[in-house]
Amino acid sequence: MTINVPSFAAGAWVAPDSGARPIACAITGDVLAQAGNATLDVGAMHAYAREVGGPNLRKLTFHDRARMLKALALHLTQHKQALYDLSFHTGATQADHAFDIDGGIGTMFVFAAKGRREMPDDHIYLDGELEQLGRTGSFMGQHVCVPRLGVGIHINAYNFPVWGMLEKFAPTFLAGVPSIVKPATASCYVTHLCVQLMLDSGILPEGALQLISGGVGDLLTRTNAQDVVSFTGSAKTALMLRATPHLLENAVSFVSEQDSLNASVLGPDAAPGTPEFDLFIKEAHREMTTKAGQKCTAIRRIIAPAAHVDAVIDALSARLSKTRIGDPREKDTRMGPLVSTSQRDDVLEKVALLRTQAERVHGNPDDFTVHGADAAKGAFLPPMLFHCADPDSATHVHDTEAFGPVSTVMPYRDTAHATQLLNRGKGSLVASVITRDGALAREIVMGAAAWHGRLYFNNANSMAESTGHGAPMPHMVHGGPGRAGGGEELGGIRGVMHYMQRTAIQGSPDILTAVGRQWVPGAAEHTGGPHPFTRTYHELVLGETLYTPARKVTLQDIETFAHFTGDTFYGHMDEEAAKANPFFPGRVAHGYLLLSFAAGLFVQPDPGPVLANTGLANLNFMKPVSPDDSIKVRLTVKKKTPRTEEYGQVRWHVTVTNQDDEVVAEYELLTMNAYEAG
Repeated sequence: MTINVPSFAAGAWVAPDSGARPIACAITGDVLAQAGNATLDVGAMHAYAREVGGPNLRKLTFHDRARMLKALALHLTQHKQALYDLSFHTGATQADHAFDIDGGIGTMFVFAAKGRREMPDDHIYLDGELEQLGRTGSFMGQHVCVPRLGVGIHINAYNFPVWGMLEKFAPTFLAGVPSIVKPATASCYVTHLCVQLMLDSGILPEGALQLISGGVGDLLTRTNAQDVVSFTGSAKTALMLRATPHLLENAVSFVSEQDSLNASVLGPDAAPGTPEFDLFIKEAHREMTTKAGQKCTAIRRIIAPAAHVDAVIDALSARLSKTRIGDPREKDTRMGPLVSTSQRDDVLEKVALLRTQAERVHGNPDDFTVHGADAAKGAFLPPMLFHCADPDSATHVHDTEAFGPVSTVMPYRDTAHATQLLNRGKGSLVASVITRDGALAREIVMGAAAWHGRLYFNNANSMAESTGHGAPMPHMVHGGPGRAGGGEELGGIRGVMHYMQRTAIQGSPDILTAVGRQWVPGAAEHTGGPHPFTRTYHELVLGETLYTPARKVTLQDIETFAHFTGDTFYGHMDEEAAKANPFFPGRVAHGYLLLSFAAGLFVQPDPGPVLANTGLANLNFMKPVSPDDSIKVRLTVKKKTPRTEEYGQVRWHVTVTNQDDEVVAEYELLTMNAYEAG
């Protein structure tokens, strides 16, 4: 039975119509599904996302949306076997599912966690520190980020139908922006199932997610500067989309992740017989065979010291020869087919170009074994390894990407030459270097980082925990300059910022406090009530302040603290030596003594809502305290962040001043406070 892959538009499923295209199974070549609708109302989809999805998302805080992401990830985890079963038809093996399906779900978990830990339980994100724009502090500046009032339009590639969608959707959703997802038709049936599972969960707000199975029609001409178009695919398609006059005329954000001639360098120290050499071969093999080489991060150029090229070819060829090619549903299969016969033919065309400048040393597309399937009907190819003896004069190995199980080995003379070859790709998503040599790593970073979105270094010390050359991690940026498209995705909260507008806010401390819901020094204070440590999390208000009485710091205090702690630094114990120090007028109190005395001044000792002191932040000592000086404390509620069902974090602004009201220390105290009285 043929799967009819619908779109989800303006709150309803829309079946394929006469404009549908057939989709073949990568294993058998038989028609598996059809997708496409020539009359799909993309204008209604765009309006629905803006008018329904956007407002529904912006009602929620970052923490609300983060909790929803986690719930979605848990829901998909419960149903991932169904995604596995369907994804086999794209040519993906069970191991490939770990990159696509498990990797996509894992990305959602990461953004959910980062949203709770690194963003406020609020609707506005404060970006960076306050800027004092006037002499007295009565006029301040603060950068803030708010959700764009548009739509994230995600046009994805065929090779990762789940991860490719979720790695874009997660930061867009966390930002508070609705998504319209357009997967590549060749594997859209897997994306459709994932979207259906997410919608059926009942977790998503109405309008947050829509799906186009087929062409986008005139959707791009309906965009404006509030929208973001994010594309993953070929450089040719990216150029066509990027050049859309409407996008240029309306300054529509366009993020592109496209062709990339990624490379891996074997360090001179990683000679045959070392753990690093074995690691290098393992990484190269994995990147050639995972997803049948259909990864935007796969290693296309293998750069090795001239003396080790033959050893690399022999070792990698031996490993490739043991790779079982066949039906991906069989547990012994290590590499399945490409996604389609048209993609197989495209790879063979590119291979023909490579053969004009490089010798094929492993893998014959006219003579290879396929297990459990008919090679003539499926989109199968063997892994093919080439050797380019003269990479300096060659061009195709540096500008032609055969998007399949294809890679080329080439020699280098020294580090400068290796760096030059790395950069000949004119921009990549990732380059890796296998070495123990820190000086070599620094030299390559200095010479090549400008041309690569990620530099991955690995050796025996890190290989047990390393994530792999070809695995973009949601914590780190994914993208690259030049040929790779010049875009950037993921990178933790950096990825969320692509769907938000950064705006400079200027005003008084009171205005900035009201906007950011974070107390700004100079804003109104609330004093005179009960001790703030006796008040629950919900009872505390921003700006609530306690002023303590003063305490004299004596020479005996300083000496007692020094001997008790063992901190007998001369600045605290030797008057003559201390005076010779440009920072001290003579013997001075320990900074940590001041913090201890400050706590003694503001702490309320009885059991109460304050459950724990979890740390200090932004501690600065501004002025030394001499014997017989006095100190006093101002303690102010700066920020509140819920953490669990029972307690939240309170960030207190603490200022320690002396008898002349000069600031001697300033920091932030972090406590966990109960929501309700015990």
